[in-house]
Amino acid sequence: MAKTGKGSSPTVEKNCEANGFHPTTEEIALRAYHIYLERGGAPGDALEDWTRAERELLGNSAEPRRKPVPKSIAA
Repeated sequence: MAKTGKGSSPTVEKNCEANGFHPTTEEIALRAYHIYLERGGAPGDALEDWTRAERELLGNSAEPRRKPVPKSIAA
């Protein structure tokens, strides 16, 4: 597939190449719907739900990953 500059997403393409996983449109739509349900069906931004679902499926969650706190500090 040729890159056209418009509409292409180098980040998504790069991540797909790195991990070899390509989510289908149906998988992204289903995850976006689950995000909507997690919000309790409240109105939101469908595009943001879609892009979040895409990032999650590609292994790039929008939420920062935190290291677990050592038990000696947590206690």
